[in-house]
Amino acid sequence: MKYVLVIPDGVADEPQESLGGKTPLQAAHVPNMDAVATQGIVGRTDNVPATMPSGSDVGTMSLFGYDPLQYHTGRAPIEAAAQGIELAPDDWAIRCNLVTIADGLMKSFTAGQIPNDLAAELIQLMQKSQCGDTHWKFYPGVSYRNLLVYRGRGEDAPFSTETSTTPPHDLTDQSVEPDLPQGPGSEVLRELMAESEKLFAEHPGNQARGDNASSGIWLWGEGKAPALEPFVEKFGKTGAVITAVDLLRGLGRLIGWDIIEVEGATGYLDTDYAAKGRAAIEALQGDVDFLVVHVEATDEASHEGEVEEKIKAVEQIDEKIVGPVHEYLKSQGDYRLLISPDHPTFLRTKTHSHGDCPFTICGSGVTPDGLNEYHERTAAESSIGFSSGADLMPFFLNQESIG
Repeated sequence: MKYVLVIPDGVADEPQESLGGKTPLQAAHVPNMDAVATQGIVGRTDNVPATMPSGSDVGTMSLFGYDPLQYHTGRAPIEAAAQGIELAPDDWAIRCNLVTIADGLMKSFTAGQIPNDLAAELIQLMQKSQCGDTHWKFYPGVSYRNLLVYRGRGEDAPFSTETSTTPPHDLTDQSVEPDLPQGPGSEVLRELMAESEKLFAEHPGNQARGDNASSGIWLWGEGKAPALEPFVEKFGKTGAVITAVDLLRGLGRLIGWDIIEVEGATGYLDTDYAAKGRAAIEALQGDVDFLVVHVEATDEASHEGEVEEKIKAVEQIDEKIVGPVHEYLKSQGDYRLLISPDHPTFLRTKTHSHGDCPFTICGSGVTPDGLNEYHERTAAESSIGFSSGADLMPFFLNQESIG
């Protein structure tokens, strides 16, 4: 039996007035996703506990079958694992975005999708500024996504579980002042952010980007290394993940999965959907039992408030990933295919939200439930729902018939 999970990140949304009261998923032409629904079941899952901030770290952990209330320690430690950065018990990882803040407003949480080489230069500037303090280490990542690690070295860290930070993608076009770091260690984080503003203002290559120049770093998502049971021990299946996002790579590594890199996969709207579909089929021809194909583009479109781009992105996922992968699965023997986002991301607010996500499952041992379309409204009509998203994975992998 082969198992595949396709994650159209943040695709769940609200009805849009511009779409005649339809959600982007309803308005999109997704015949392959609808075929999965027709041949199988549709349901809903709440992947983000109400007591936790909504984000892919929490939602994806649930989708992979790990209760975030038990296992989640922060977003940055997961991304550290993606880069192969080992954290000692007294170390803390902190996500370090390059952002553009103007007139006190978060104009861009990506600094205008800052190029990798310039981002690396700016991160190196920050490291040099901290060279006298051996506790701090900046790690360049991809574009605006970077990391800062506090090496405890046997000393007590200034942070705790009471430290509070806010993801910059939750603040688009909003005042940042109310959401600066709060609680233990916040003064240290604020000092680093203020230092970056001075350094970046003096960098010619950065300032040459005009309105897209990075005004500084934004620190958030702090936490210690989580302890996750390997997926093969928890569920008896080997796993692999296709993604362009460090968060998914890191979580995959932490649970013992293979990470499949795909040339042309960008984690943005210009990603090579077809290349991801081809890579998935190639991976399924190997020994892997369970494969995840994650696409960030739908989430990015919501963060930018672009309804048409969100529709286009989910249509590309449908045509170039779901369709070819499903055809291959049907040709090779027993299989199950699951499609589900990790969390809703609303175009209206341009940020992640709590609430139900629609899922659909088809394949071996799945009895059709009569719902023929995959979107939020059919999911709401379904009798199948999970109040804890971590319960969906064992349901999906169940060897008995479902539906």
